[in-house]
Amino acid sequence: MRIKVGVIQDSPVFFDKEKTIEKIETITREYAGEGCNLLVFPESFIPGYPRAFTFGATIGNRTDEGRKLYMEYHKNSLDLESIDMKKLERLAKTTGTYLVIGVTEKEKHHGSLYCSMLYISPARGLLGVHRKIKPTGTERVVWSEASGESLVTFQTKLGKLGGLLCWENYMPLARMAMYRKGVEIYIAPTADARDEWITTMKHIALEGRCFVLGCNQYVTKSMYPEKFQALLAQATEDLCRGGSIIVSPLGKVVAGPLFDRPGVLMAELDLDEISQSKLDFDVIGHYSRSDIFDFSVKNQPEIKLE
Repeated sequence: MRIKVGVIQDSPVFFDKEKTIEKIETITREYAGEGCNLLVFPESFIPGYPRAFTFGATIGNRTDEGRKLYMEYHKNSLDLESIDMKKLERLAKTTGTYLVIGVTEKEKHHGSLYCSMLYISPARGLLGVHRKIKPTGTERVVWSEASGESLVTFQTKLGKLGGLLCWENYMPLARMAMYRKGVEIYIAPTADARDEWITTMKHIALEGRCFVLGCNQYVTKSMYPEKFQALLAQATEDLCRGGSIIVSPLGKVVAGPLFDRPGVLMAELDLDEISQSKLDFDVIGHYSRSDIFDFSVKNQPEIKLE
């Protein structure tokens, strides 16, 4: 089975949910027209990864200005029960394209936010959501932690989809939770533009014997609205260089890495390569050594069928 995927390396319309969704619609229609079956957007693409923002929070102190900035970020975050979500579902349906989109998600009934990854099917709409189980560093100021029920995987017409966000991918047991579900297309939206991240993507592909789609933004300081420029006084112009990449189950780079510009990585994936790669290594099969090791995950859901 062969599928065509597209990994989007671009910038949102920062802190503007509606305009960012319009941009997603434009990009999706263009690359669906080029035959992509699956499109992946970066971490917190809606409404933007708040790089370099402190939200006025230091140990033992929060500012009124920081609270107001958080309120604006909250306002522009995505509610899964909103018309915004319906727009994204309709986009997937009308283009016949699977969408995986990094968003900052707000729950309707309380004020907390999550760094989330939405899985949207052209046939079924929202299949489910993965929420980051451990925000990195000071991300914890604005993003809550999720639990095991967020470690979702999906059996779709394109194969088994799953993945983790950014530095969750450095959590060996979280990766194993994905592998144990037999993930074939491992999706890793991130905000990490270091050269070392490329090594991580290759390692996961080799370890999990799966295709890995690493997706990052390309963002410069000048892309932020003028009203936020003062918050970036100490930041360099190149806030995020990108580094999106597609890797095969044998750790070979299929496309990318893409640095220092926006763009879209497209590749045709042959899913037969997954079973071929397991001749000499299978992390959940003949290399698992279940006679030595026990592994369990609390509350992880079963694979959801499309």
